[in-house]
Order: sequence, then C-alpha cells, then structure tokens
Amino acid sequence: NVLLFPKMQDKKVINIGCGEWGFRHLPMREHFEIARDFNFKWLEFGIGGNQEGRLSEFPDSDEIVNFKSLNEEFNIATPFCCIENDFTLVSEKDHLEMVDKAMRQIQAAADCGAKQVRLFAGFTPVEKVDAVIWDRMIKAFWDTDELCQRLDMTIAIETHGGITFDDDEAAHHFNSVSTDPDSLIRLIDQLPPKVGFNYDPGNIKAVRPDDKNCCLEQINERINYCHLKDWKRKGDGWIAVAIGDDDLDYAYLFENMIYDGVCLIEYEPLHDTRDGIHRSLDYLNKIEGRSQSLKFQI
Repeated sequence: NVLLFPKMQDKKVINIGCGEWGFRHLPMREHFEIARDFNFKWLEFGIGGNQEGRLSEFPDSDEIVNFKSLNEEFNIATPFCCIENDFTLVSEKDHLEMVDKAMRQIQAAADCGAKQVRLFAGFTPVEKVDAVIWDRMIKAFWDTDELCQRLDMTIAIETHGGITFDDDEAAHHFNSVSTDPDSLIRLIDQLPPKVGFNYDPGNIKAVRPDDKNCCLEQINERINYCHLKDWKRKGDGWIAVAIGDDDLDYAYLFENMIYDGVCLIEYEPLHDTRDGIHRSLDYLNKIEGRSQSLKFQI
C-alpha cells in the first residue's frame, strides 16, 4: 500500500540577514562575531558617517583588504553597503560635494565586494523640496546609477524621513521625499529603472502612523533591499525597538511584498544589541508558526 499525504502549500521563503546600524559603536570584527553567533550568512556594512563601527570616509587599500579578510575568516557575505548622503541639500555647492563623496564611497563599496549600496534621497522636509532641489536630486541618482552599472552594483533608496530628537531622546519624524506617497510615485517615474528602494516600513510608520500599508502599494514593484525594525511611542515621539516589540504587522507586509531577497534585521538601540536581535528572530519564529505561507531562514 502507498501512503498518500496531501501536498503541502509552497511557502514563500524569506532569507534573513543582519543590519549594521545597531553595531555603529562596535569594532568591525565584533559585527562578524555577533553575526556568526546567530548563524547569519549575510551582514550589512557601512562606509563613512563618522561612526566607529563603519569603515572610514574613504577607506584605503589596507582597510579594504582587512575588511575582506573578515569575510573569509567568518564565511559571512557582505553584499549590502550603507552610505551616508543627502541629495536634497539647498546649496548647490554642498550638493555637488555630496555627490562627489557618494561616488567615491560607492567605488570603495565595490572594492569591498558590495553588490548593493543603500543611499538616502535626503532629509529636507518634503514641502521645502522645490523644483531645483528635486531636479538636482534626480540627476544625482542618474549619475550614481551610471557608476553603479559600471561596477555591477544596484542602488536602494531608503524610505527614511527626517528626524529631530527632544530632550527626552525621543525621535520626531517628518516626511522626506522617500516617505511621502506622492513623492514616491514621482521618484519611480523619474529614477533610472534599476534604482530601487530599501523598504523600511518601521521608518514609514514613525512618520505616517495611520498608513497601515506603510507605502507598500506605492513601491512594491521597486523594492530591492529591506530593513526590519519597529518604533514605539515615547511621549510625543518615538524610540526604535525590535520587530515584535510594538504593533507593526510584518506578517501582512511579508505576505504582500513582491521582494524576495534578503531582509536585514536592523535593531538600532545600543544597550542590548544581542537581545534585540534575539527578540527579532523570536518574532519571526512566531510569524512562521502562525502562517500558512511564510518560512524564514538565516
């Protein structure tokens, strides 16, 4: 006799890696040690921004060689690179200097082996981005994309509003062009076709808490990178927390996202880095246990 089992529904497999922002005060080697301890196969790294846990603004050949040696020692891939930039600066001189810096850092990211570079559109409030600033920003992405195509890299624009902090260290978010739905539609229409978005629904929640889709319907077809975190109310502002620590429904987002690449846990607080990553993974395990369509692997 042949024992027949019902065919199991194919599940969407989502690979999980580790973001770098919560490691910004830790030496680079410790990033790899933590990733190894959680069995991550993918790790994000950063260049510039005057952070101890990132490579320098313009890493030299020795720094790049030392970084790549960590890839080999820990057998952890680092195809994702974060760069600090703002393409919506008011001053044209400052803008051109910013573009030049971004180009040099993109080249350094490629030398480190990165295949994707995470850029920002900028942090000028969306209502203050006039036609001149907008056009300069769009040209900057065409110019950086041209370089990335030569380097076999792609750009992901992070969905990130501007942030100010109050005396109680709570973050107050405001709309930039990468969190405003109408601006996102304009960006998609005008950006180079290979430029995508680093979808960070937590950032959109913090600036647009009533948008339960977190702008997914605007950019779903152009997501090529993803950060996983949440924000929780603190007074009139927000504090960054792990996924599962507040109410952002990642099960719904995962089920509806077209993107099927690596999603990076970006736990931002510095005082309990390992515990925050652990809570994030526990939350993903809970989603998987309840879902008929999702499976996570690291």
